[in-house]
Amino acid sequence: MTLKVWFRSIYQALRDALGHFSRDDGFAMASHVALSVLLAVFPLLIFIAALAGFFGLEGAADQISDLVFDTWPDKVAAPVVREIHEVLTVPRGDVLTFGVVAAIWFASNGLEAMRTALNRAYRQRETRSFILLRLQSLGLVILGAFILIAYTFLIVLAPLVIAAITRWFPVTQEVLSSFDLARFSLAGTLLISGLFLVHWLLPAGKRGFRAMVPGVVATLVLWMVSGVAFGAYLATFANYVSTYGGLAGIMTALVFLYICSLAFILGGELNAALIRQRTLSQREA
Repeated sequence: MTLKVWFRSIYQALRDALGHFSRDDGFAMASHVALSVLLAVFPLLIFIAALAGFFGLEGAADQISDLVFDTWPDKVAAPVVREIHEVLTVPRGDVLTFGVVAAIWFASNGLEAMRTALNRAYRQRETRSFILLRLQSLGLVILGAFILIAYTFLIVLAPLVIAAITRWFPVTQEVLSSFDLARFSLAGTLLISGLFLVHWLLPAGKRGFRAMVPGVVATLVLWMVSGVAFGAYLATFANYVSTYGGLAGIMTALVFLYICSLAFILGGELNAALIRQRTLSQREA
């Protein structure tokens, strides 16, 4: 494939993706996903707090909330994390209470919103049972909670292990000192793994790993660019406090999630456009 043909293919895929995004009410779907995800964050962390309390890991939910929001711009994350820490100060030791069960259900609504958006992006018609889909979402919420608790436990345990190793083998101190980057790389790993997982499991139909890569990469790049741009905008121009008062933190988070949802849906649209392009090429050949 010549460079000219390659650029033409990319142009056609982007044109197809953006055109389908517009025709499928992508902006409205991004609003739905953003609001659903914001409403799912608090129930998810309440469930994690209850689960961590059940295992005797007090304070784990606070650490997990910090880990989850490490990838957000500071001005967006700080008000939300502060409110989350306030909510999580209430002791929650019983995993089986009605409130916690309801929290799992509401947290799964965020995944269902993503499923609807990705089904539209991938041009898929959902034929699976509602019960099966809801059980899948609930299972993913519970699995995600366990994974986050396990990662947090490793973050707490890691410094103790590193201290023991450097005490016995001082030569390794310089190498292991860079392990502080693990916290940030961990948040990135969770983010990338989660993106691949939702593109693979949530929408109808089947997609291979290679078919998901372009959309995931595009989403990550758009997230990084929009995060930097939105953070700079908040620091330079925006004054949400004067406009929304006490709701400024939540409104800032909602706008940021809306931007992230646009990038998320566009990633699915790009994958679908490339898949369609490959299918047409194979038929012509």
